[in-house]
Amino acid sequence: MAYKSLLTILTHPDQLETALAAAIEMARQQDAHLEVLCLGVDQTQAGYFYAGTSGVAIQAMLDAAQDHANTLEVAARTRLAREDIRWSAESMIAQMGAIGYVVSSRARFADLVLLPQPYAHTGQPEAEAVLEATLFEAHAPILVLPKTGLSENFGQRILIGWDESQVAMRAVRAALPILRGASAVTITVIDPPRHSPERSDPGGALSQMLARHGVHADVATLAKTLPQTSDILNRHVSDINADMVVIGGYGHARLREAILGGATRGMLETATVPVFMAH
Repeated sequence: MAYKSLLTILTHPDQLETALAAAIEMARQQDAHLEVLCLGVDQTQAGYFYAGTSGVAIQAMLDAAQDHANTLEVAARTRLAREDIRWSAESMIAQMGAIGYVVSSRARFADLVLLPQPYAHTGQPEAEAVLEATLFEAHAPILVLPKTGLSENFGQRILIGWDESQVAMRAVRAALPILRGASAVTITVIDPPRHSPERSDPGGALSQMLARHGVHADVATLAKTLPQTSDILNRHVSDINADMVVIGGYGHARLREAILGGATRGMLETATVPVFMAH
């Protein structure tokens, strides 16, 4: 299996040199078709307009979103025209509250969606909505890209964050096309529970499964020496010089992770390497 249909969704000009550049490289590596959706987002909420707001004002906001999407599409087409990959590009607009439908209707047909890192200090509000719509409504795997994009040796040294959950397993299965090409894969288990089905051999069953797919994986069992799981994963990324992380996306409810913190939210805020995830 390989990724033959890739999608990236652009909502800001800065993403032309991060998400788009990475998507082009991934399409080249996978010999895949790259679809680019340039999205103009109307940040207003129609249900909250005060009485007397004119139709002209509403149309002006929609026109501004369309102009933004068109500008992004022109820039994306200019960049893509120089590349030796198969590609297509289109522009669309959506109100902030309706991003889910627009995004999921495209992302559900993609083998992999490449998106910029949300939640960070420079993240755009629409980036969060796009990622969550892709993950929860389209149920598509996502490669979340840091500002630095893909490294030169991307996909060679991979860390898998393993907690025995269904979402972690889905992420591993979806990442198999990349895992098969890696030179080193580390299954990382943090503070395994004493009464887990894998208590006598944490990560062993997953390692065996991967071996049958031609992926040699080592297992690292780590103590929870830091408050946040994401901090431990990031430290281990640095320790083993990993260039990608595979994790399940939101094993807990999003609201819980937003308030109390969680591995997914923490990785999306702080990761310095691409994060592959599925839900």
